[in-house]
Amino acid sequence: MSDQNRMYQVSTLQALALGYTKKVITVSELLQNGDTGLGTFEDVNGEMIIMDGHCYQARSDGSVMEADPNAGVPFSAVARLLGTRQFEMTDKQDIESIRTELTQRIEEHFGLNSMHVVRIDGEYEKVDARSEEPYKSHHITLKEVLDQNQTSFVFENIRGSLVGVYFPDHMDGINMPGWHLHFLSEDKTKGGHVFNVILKKGTVRLDKITRIEIDLPKAAAFDTYSLKQASEEEIKKVEKG
Repeated sequence: MSDQNRMYQVSTLQALALGYTKKVITVSELLQNGDTGLGTFEDVNGEMIIMDGHCYQARSDGSVMEADPNAGVPFSAVARLLGTRQFEMTDKQDIESIRTELTQRIEEHFGLNSMHVVRIDGEYEKVDARSEEPYKSHHITLKEVLDQNQTSFVFENIRGSLVGVYFPDHMDGINMPGWHLHFLSEDKTKGGHVFNVILKKGTVRLDKITRIEIDLPKAAAFDTYSLKQASEEEIKKVEKG
């Protein structure tokens, strides 16, 4: 189990926020390291949802296709979902109430300083999400890219899954502290980065992760970024839109 209990991450959120959106590895290489997670594609070409060992690409209109195995990945976090903890969740009127319950659940087992991977399969009254068009750039911040190329959309009365990761506060900058969630419809045709949801009922599968491996970009361009310049405020704007 020790080999499975690992978060595998491509690059860092600081690098993505500052505009490093070049390929680090391919989708097929990513899938060798985890079956559940999220991320984005080269040039921020849509939102990534990884579920059941498949990688899906949510395009700017909210439609989803299975990603090309050779597509470039500039940023992602994946793990193997074992479902060591399972429980039901009902009647959640917004994403914050979901995050709050998930946080309470990990706190019960002394997990706030560890990483987690989660999947919530269920019935959703509403999913407020986003994705984006690709934008070839160098040193253009992700916030600027999303300001120009982001599209938001709403799915109503839909079955599907929230897939996400949790990173603790002390890993701020490596990834987004707290819960980061993407959505994929049950029929694999709709999805995106989630801003808000109303959950009728769902089944939660949750795993605590205590190891991490990070693949940093090897290109010289990566070392032209001052990663600590990625402000907490800018990262939050990227996450919350």
